[in-house]
Amino acid sequence: MKHTIKKISFVFTLLAGVATAQDIHFSQYAETPTSINPALAGVTYNTRAVVNYKSQWSSVTNKYLTYGFSFDQAIKHKKLKGGYFAITANVTKDVAGDAKMSTLNPNLGFTYIQRINKKMKLSSGLQSGIFYRTIDISNLRFDAQYDGYSYNPNLSNGEANVPRSSITSFDVGGGLNLNYIRSDKFLSSKNNIKFDAGFAAYHFGVGRSSFITTNEKLHTKVCAYFNGDFNIPNSINAIMPSLLYMRQGTNTEIIAGAMFKFILGDPSTYTSLKKPRALSVGTYYRFKDAIIPAFLLQYNKYAFGVTYDINVSPLTPASKRYGGIEVMMRYNLYPGYGVNLGRSDTKPSY
Repeated sequence: MKHTIKKISFVFTLLAGVATAQDIHFSQYAETPTSINPALAGVTYNTRAVVNYKSQWSSVTNKYLTYGFSFDQAIKHKKLKGGYFAITANVTKDVAGDAKMSTLNPNLGFTYIQRINKKMKLSSGLQSGIFYRTIDISNLRFDAQYDGYSYNPNLSNGEANVPRSSITSFDVGGGLNLNYIRSDKFLSSKNNIKFDAGFAAYHFGVGRSSFITTNEKLHTKVCAYFNGDFNIPNSINAIMPSLLYMRQGTNTEIIAGAMFKFILGDPSTYTSLKKPRALSVGTYYRFKDAIIPAFLLQYNKYAFGVTYDINVSPLTPASKRYGGIEVMMRYNLYPGYGVNLGRSDTKPSY
């Protein structure tokens, strides 16, 4: 069984480097905005920094580790009536399996946000960067390398050779986003409605992505999404539904779910000493793959989120339903430090 698991790891790793490859992905996708759509930069917050960490598949093989960091900053100018710019920088890194296949993808982006009216904004964004992937198969062991008594690394592994150990390509992505906010309150407001809806495409012009062949390319990834925040009538609490659709080559990923947001405290009308606070709990479902319980705590300009993927795919016999834990930390800054929602073209409403 140990030998079989090692071989499974090898197959997983190499498949990630050929045409069937999919991007790394986070369950808290709403908290990895520029990896879903660069047009989300600068829309909700003047300044935002997010750190993400995910660990998964530790019950199948060596754990798969995924890291993310993103930063976006709104840039306003008086001559731009009803519009402004935003810049973004984001980096994702993934280390997968026994072969330590590593994918590093740093990007820089530029977004233009146009105010349609007092409640709506339309934004378009573009980002580009480097796609760098490495692999080390020396850590893998195969059935053919057991001589009947013990493991012998001098024996041929009986598998295909990997002619190259690294790949570097140029990466480009872009998208559009529609933002609607009825109220400028930070966390809660009666009859308030907030949502983002949009689509994006990534990996235009990425060259070879396979360690084995020379003509395989990383497929373009297409994303469409809706993230909402709807006040419950006669309450300051809210329901936050969310839907994400991604397609890359023949691979499709759909995540749907919702969180219930409990408002623990609203900002004071007369003093800045009372900070807004909210606790959100809910569940998402990644179709044919995982059930994802979610937790989000927001305090003023900080947020902390945790999700756990409970595997329900055909890999369940090996995973024992252990998917992966994901942690997110966010810092956002805007006028009012928590009173204003962060609409970069408005002043805080005390």
